[in-house]
Amino acid sequence: MRERVVIKWGGGLITEKDKMKTVRKDVLDDLANQLEACLSVGIDVVLVHGAGSYGHLKAKKYRLAEGRQPSTTVPATMTQGEAVEAVRNDMQELNQAVMEALTKYDVSAVCLPPHQWARNTGSDFQGDLSMFESAPRGIVMVTHGDVVDCDPPEEFGILSGDDLVYRLATELSGVKRLVFAMGGVEGVLTGPPTGENDESKLIENLHKQDAFRGEHLEQLDVTGGIGLKVERGFQTAAHGITVQLVSGEIDGRVRDACLGVDVRCTTLKP
Repeated sequence: MRERVVIKWGGGLITEKDKMKTVRKDVLDDLANQLEACLSVGIDVVLVHGAGSYGHLKAKKYRLAEGRQPSTTVPATMTQGEAVEAVRNDMQELNQAVMEALTKYDVSAVCLPPHQWARNTGSDFQGDLSMFESAPRGIVMVTHGDVVDCDPPEEFGILSGDDLVYRLATELSGVKRLVFAMGGVEGVLTGPPTGENDESKLIENLHKQDAFRGEHLEQLDVTGGIGLKVERGFQTAAHGITVQLVSGEIDGRVRDACLGVDVRCTTLKP
């Protein structure tokens, strides 16, 4: 059976989170180079990327995650329907930058935007994953967080990349590892990142009973909005898949995690 790895490039890693539609090209180039190293040793890759400043800011402004809302409750500059199309277009623009970075390293890739094949949100979204399963050897299948159509009354909503990687990692054959590449942190920390002594805050092995005890999950959310990553990560790890959260900004760590090499990161222990 062909060995696969599922990688999530976080939106906060590949874009400037506080600058509307700004790509971190140097980071993208480095990540693409590391991904090519996986292909070169015969590992197939499924890549999911986040939205960062290409999706979150506009989606929040127009309350797209909440579904259809009264027109009086969103800015009058555009309708929610227009905002849905605008965010989808923005995501395709970001994806184009991702695909260009892959092409720079001679990586053959095909993108399947979720709004074209998925419906509803959360980990039980509806969608045919057979296109990912049947990809030819060495072809990287790419998808991303997106605004998808939903059943009434919502009509539309945000399908998270974290929900996508859970389903892809657990339903595709041959997946051994799920790697979350993150910006600003080396993994899950004991407290919010401050830039000082953050290395000492890294939780190298995070056990499920510790992550979800009391109010700790709220603390995880504070450390960069990684609550959903951890939750879906534990669900994935329960299937016998190695799940790691690693810095996407430190040389070679994403590559090493994908190859199963010992690397400084957070490993989830179900």
